[in-house]
Amino acid sequence: MKTGIWALFTGLLLLCSSAWPQQAHPPQDPMGENLFPPELIMQNQQVIGLEEAQKTFIRTEISKAQNHFTELQWQLQDGMEGLIGLLKQPKADEAQVAAQLDRVLASEREIKRAQISLLVRIKNNLTAEQQHRLQALRSESK
Repeated sequence: MKTGIWALFTGLLLLCSSAWPQQAHPPQDPMGENLFPPELIMQNQQVIGLEEAQKTFIRTEISKAQNHFTELQWQLQDGMEGLIGLLKQPKADEAQVAAQLDRVLASEREIKRAQISLLVRIKNNLTAEQQHRLQALRSESK
């Protein structure tokens, strides 16, 4: 399940960056530049001087988020199955399809909101120096 959660984070960051118009030089990802995936933090915990209390906080927040994401993923799956069922009909009822699509989009929105909220809580638990070090590490790896 952990892999699925991290794939959602990555997908969100990619979605945010893909919303920008395509240009000769790809634009910076303002969300990705200012938020830190938990795996980046944990892979560099020694380098950034992550304290034990911060590790505990991150583990606790991720654990809570995983339970919440699982529920949201089930809701999204249910909504998609309902939408597909409506679309499989020989004559789909446009109003029913639109209403079901609204439910699916609301689930997707809630997932994205939960993802960003988690990343903000984690960021807010880091010192300014730790954030600066993470940004530098990310720049070096490009």
